[in-house]
Order: sequence, then C-alpha cells, then structure tokens
Amino acid sequence: MQLENGYPNHANHEVVSVILKSIDRDVERGEDVLMFGFCAVLLSSTAAPIAPPIVLLPIVAIVFACSASWARFNYHKMAQKLVRAMQELKPRERALLQPLADIFIKTPMEPLTDSFNPLKNLQRTYKSILGGILINPLWMPIFYTMGIQMTEEKNLIELNRAIIGIEQQIAPYLELQEEQTDIPN
Repeated sequence: MQLENGYPNHANHEVVSVILKSIDRDVERGEDVLMFGFCAVLLSSTAAPIAPPIVLLPIVAIVFACSASWARFNYHKMAQKLVRAMQELKPRERALLQPLADIFIKTPMEPLTDSFNPLKNLQRTYKSILGGILINPLWMPIFYTMGIQMTEEKNLIELNRAIIGIEQQIAPYLELQEEQTDIPN
C-alpha cells in the first residue's frame, strides 16, 4: 500500500513497522540508483575499444551526475514522506521513529546547484583536480561527480543504521503480538 505523498499509516500497533518497511524500500531504491552509477564506471572500459576517451569519459560523468541527482531527489522525497507520516502518529510511535527523523535533520542535503558548483565544494574540486593530474585530465568530472555519489551513499548508510536500530527495538514487541494472534481463543 504505497502512497505517493506519504508512507502508509495504519491505525494499529504495526504502524511503525509498516513505515520502516516503506522507508527501507526507498533506501534500497536509492542504493540501486547509486550502484547503477558505479557500474557505469566499471563497465565503461568495455566500450573503450569503440569510443575514444574524449567521448566515453564525459558520458560516464553524466551518468554519475544523473544517478546522484536521482538519489538526492529520492532522499528529499523520503524526508518529506516521513514528516507527513509522523504528523499523524501517536507520540509513542513518533518517539520510535525519531532517530530516523534526526538523520534527515542532522544531514540535510544541500540543493544540487550547490553540490555541482565547484566553488562551493573546494575540497571535492581539489581532489578531482589531483586525480585528473595523476590519471588523466578527462577524469576530473568523473572524480567530482563520484564525490557527490559518495556523499549520497554515506547518507543512505546512516538511514540504514537508523532503520536497523528501530527494527531491533520493535522486534520483540512485534513477535509478542504475533504469538498472541497465534493463540486460539
């Protein structure tokens, strides 16, 4: 029961579990998108005999940029959906999901215009220039967009840790509920 503008909200005790499963599915979607970008770099060498580096490497950088942008959009959408879902929860359920909401508050994602601006990301720019000098100047945009990809990956890792922590908290409660439903009256 996926809602477009929010996570499902049931009126029973399993609401936190349902929201966590939905967020986990969105995190997996973001990871898949990022993995597509990394695979594009790994598979780019197979096209090297066909396409020259001056054509191939910018295409790889564009794939990186698109996958990072898509993952960022997914991250923002997760934050919005969680806020909407938490507004309708009881205080106890809201407290269980608070570590997840804290991740979105602690690591707000800057707009893509800031991420792709080399003057606002001097450390990433320096690293990409250094990598371009060491390997090939055509790799500079790839290194720069790879830095954006890694930032996105770090945020998804933090979300996964928070989800696992909450699942460990509510697991005994859900197991108890399952045992009670299995007992015949």
